[in-house]
Amino acid sequence: MKNFRSLFHQLLATPYFTSLVTVALLVVLFAMGSVAYDGFFSVQVVLNLLIDNAFLLVIGIGMTFVILSGGIDLSVGSVLALTTMISAYMLQSWHWHPLLVIVCVLALGGLFGAAMGVLIHFFKLQPFIVTLAGMFLARGLCYLISINSITIDDPLFVAMSQTRLEFGLGDAFVSPSVVIAVLMLALAIYLAHYTRFGRAVYAVGGNEQSALLMGLPVGRTKVAIYAFSGFCAALAGVLFSFYMLSGYGLHAQGTELDAIAAVVIGGTLLTGGYGYVAGTLTGVLILGVIQTLIAFDGTLSSWWTKIVIGVLLFVFCLAQRLMSLGAAKAADANAGGGSVKPAAQAA
Repeated sequence: MKNFRSLFHQLLATPYFTSLVTVALLVVLFAMGSVAYDGFFSVQVVLNLLIDNAFLLVIGIGMTFVILSGGIDLSVGSVLALTTMISAYMLQSWHWHPLLVIVCVLALGGLFGAAMGVLIHFFKLQPFIVTLAGMFLARGLCYLISINSITIDDPLFVAMSQTRLEFGLGDAFVSPSVVIAVLMLALAIYLAHYTRFGRAVYAVGGNEQSALLMGLPVGRTKVAIYAFSGFCAALAGVLFSFYMLSGYGLHAQGTELDAIAAVVIGGTLLTGGYGYVAGTLTGVLILGVIQTLIAFDGTLSSWWTKIVIGVLLFVFCLAQRLMSLGAAKAADANAGGGSVKPAAQAA
């Protein structure tokens, strides 16, 4: 029994525990859907998860860096909506070139995030309060532009919305937004795990005071993190514009909570310092599978999606707590001459 407990604590202390649980959950959900519903087990169903959630994946990528640093960003959904409104207004009223519009909204998103990062670090304000204010500000600016939906009929946006990129596997296809989201994911994985910026993000999330003592540029890193999150939210707004072909102040309400849920379910600790960007992809796919299962059933309300996601968040928060306790007990056992290895060695 003692050996079993030691093995259990060692398993909880491994850095890949939550990621493995997330992948296993995704496989189980997809297997359940494949058994219960005809047509669920197909390549196109999987690709549709990416098509419908490409914008959420991009937002989740930016949110992952914020949570890894020990912060939170509640403004991303509103920044997405503001991006759609600005894009639609520039295209339909000012008749700007679509590429220039995209560059402008991406720059605005990055500047918006950087401004919040400056307030958080240099004025020592809580990220929750600053980003909550940013959420209200961005959503309010949408209605200064227009209280109504603005339709986008620009040829480039329409082409991006209707283009199908085929795989050669029957009729399977993805949209250009999926390609952009996957490329963004690859860039984020490189930034997080192979650059100084990524190492600084983990260090700040693990212990900001220790990061300062090590001489890391904590202020610059935190501003860059929120700037990157704002950029990702704006990019998600561009992808959402491709998807909806409209700008509207009510777009993406509650998306910031979906992004946080995807990041946590993907294995990133809310306390910061631990997690993997790739895990966010799994978290987004799990949310997508839950929505698809409910759609295939046809008898359940869409609100069941929120209920299931809420239950999963409770479970994963509990798993994170157990993992922290397991790591602590593994460290205590090692310090006392026990047989349990530290988490770093167990990896």
